Amino acid sequence: MNAASTPYKRVLLKLSGEALMGDDAYGINAATLQGMVGQIREAVSLGTELAVVIGGGNIFRGVALGASGMDRATADYMGMLATVMNALALQDALRVAGVPARVQSALKIEQVVEPYIRPKALRYLEEGKVVIFAAGTGNPFFTTDTAAALRGAEMGAQVVLKATKVDGVYTADPMIDAAATRYKTISFDEAIGRNLKVMDATAFALCRDQKLPIKVFSIFKQGALKRVLLGEDEGTMVHV
Repeated sequence: MNAASTPYKRVLLKLSGEALMGDDAYGINAATLQGMVGQIREAVSLGTELAVVIGGGNIFRGVALGASGMDRATADYMGMLATVMNALALQDALRVAGVPARVQSALKIEQVVEPYIRPKALRYLEEGKVVIFAAGTGNPFFTTDTAAALRGAEMGAQVVLKATKVDGVYTADPMIDAAATRYKTISFDEAIGRNLKVMDATAFALCRDQKLPIKVFSIFKQGALKRVLLGEDEGTMVHV
């Protein structure tokens, strides 16, 4: 099977750091990481060019520490370093699984990982390598959601895939309201009007302005990423 059999040639996958914890209180759960690697390998086997932005909340969350008294910029830089650790772990797990991957960091740590260089990242994608973007945007006060929107636009992705613990956007919190129903599709304006928290406001506005759709789905449903890439009814598509 090749990219022609899927609706997408190139996508940006946003993975949260918290998702890497699995059922653990912090850190990286090995079984959860392997599950994600399996889904990414399936995506690559379809011929899809895949870029990944990964968070760091499983190790350090800058926003929370900033709220509790630490200087927010310092806390955010620490959070960026946490995303580098997660990116290296994902790259190594992909290597073991036989999937070529490269990490690029928005912060320069050249002894550890190469810096973000857009033409190089584009070349890696064209070569079939998974490109993992670490350290967010490289700036404090911006979330990794915003980094996903930014890198998605820069890479010419056709969609930003936001992998979460919930299998889409619902009319209400499905954990609380049993009557909550999943939207198959919803417009950016509708999501704003209904105050649905799809991504943070900056990331959401950037995707809307760039006409870059967002697909929200659960990374914990086996085969979900592949079904999204094949255009099946999985998750929620947020569109212009």
